[in-house]
Amino acid sequence: MTDLGFLSILPPLIAIILAIRTKQVIVSLFVGLFIGYLIIAGGNPFDGVLLTLERTIDVFASAGNTRTILFTLLIGALIQLIKISGGINGFVNRLQQFILKSKNPKSKLQVAAGLTGFFVFIESNISILTVGTVFQSLFDRFGISRQKLAYLADSSSAPSCILFPLNAWGAYIIGLLAAYDNVAPFQTLLYSIPFNFYPILTLMLVFYLASSNKSFGTMKSYDDQVIKAEHIEADSTLSGKARNMLLPLGIMVISMPLFLIYTGWDSSLTTGFGDKVWQSVGNASGSSAVFYAVSLALVFSGVYFGFQKKVSLKSFVDESIVGMKDMLTMAILMMLAFAIGNLCKEMGTGIYVASVTQSWLSPALAPAIIFITSCFIAFSTGTSWGTFAIMISIAVPLAQAIDLNLYLAVAAVLGGGVFGDHCSPISDTTLISSMASGSDHIDHVRTQLPYALLTGGLATIFYLVVGMLL
Repeated sequence: MTDLGFLSILPPLIAIILAIRTKQVIVSLFVGLFIGYLIIAGGNPFDGVLLTLERTIDVFASAGNTRTILFTLLIGALIQLIKISGGINGFVNRLQQFILKSKNPKSKLQVAAGLTGFFVFIESNISILTVGTVFQSLFDRFGISRQKLAYLADSSSAPSCILFPLNAWGAYIIGLLAAYDNVAPFQTLLYSIPFNFYPILTLMLVFYLASSNKSFGTMKSYDDQVIKAEHIEADSTLSGKARNMLLPLGIMVISMPLFLIYTGWDSSLTTGFGDKVWQSVGNASGSSAVFYAVSLALVFSGVYFGFQKKVSLKSFVDESIVGMKDMLTMAILMMLAFAIGNLCKEMGTGIYVASVTQSWLSPALAPAIIFITSCFIAFSTGTSWGTFAIMISIAVPLAQAIDLNLYLAVAAVLGGGVFGDHCSPISDTTLISSMASGSDHIDHVRTQLPYALLTGGLATIFYLVVGMLL
């Protein structure tokens, strides 16, 4: 890692500013990468270009990154197979019949989208893609903006993933906490949940806005632009079986925690079965579990739809490739987001930002400062998981040194990471939310930002109050 001080902040900030101004996210990420490696190369443009190309390829040196990118392609294949089997049409038909019976169909539809994102808490990308794929056509028909759909998908996924620890997020955080003496990893994560104010407040706002069919800020202008039909009939052209969607997704969701346990299982441990399970979750590979789960669901779909005569071996391969093509842009964006994260790590961006505030923290102010610092690091780097790695390594020793409540400190880190994930235009979950919902990416960032700032501001106040009381 290179310690470049203030210069380490420039590449991600330049990428963010360019993305907002030009709406060309891929180009902006490349420019940010080039600026960073130009700095590392001492201003030599030739070396800067070569370093940019080499470091972008180095993303695939990480098995976890490669599995995540492949997972994105495979989920595209799975969605395409579910589409051609009639699974999505069948589910949408069932859903619209239920919604049209209610007095406030638009509110019910938005609540349904939020609940889908909330309950598919196994993995944030799966949650977002499920919400976007299933609800996009319904939101169009009921006159609700795609920006609102992107917000509901994004703001119901990561918060639920961080509040329910039996998933890849929980396994990753437990692994980070396991590095410290006198810290019980799973207990610490579990006890931090009540103090994780940002995701709790965000979910409360999501379901308030969904149930009331309200919007404010930039989002309202987009909602007002959508043509609002006075009377909506059910789409009689939709046909298919809902189980063709529910079964593959159910297998993927259920197998995810099982693969977490499998990838982290250590038969040599002498503890009881329950302790072995939690220890295996802490030692698990989240990227492997997700990759295995979607692969299993894909194979199941091929066999199940084959028995229904929906696909042949040739059409299974052809349609899978079509689905992967639909996700190619997303895979490229994820690759560049990973590359920016690696660049920030190489330049010491997170460590620099954290060091600016660490020296003057007091126990009363520490939770709020830890939260704000985590927000800024996640916003600048576009990665919540990278922020967790940086800030947990600071917050845990700090809490032990100044007698700060450990659960409160960990919660502040986790909530700040999720906040940055929601606001940063270079965050992979923000990118996926835009694409899955069919919304312009920068429009999604601009419309979600006021909501994230509102709950982020309230979370900061909560941390100030609780920090003074504990």
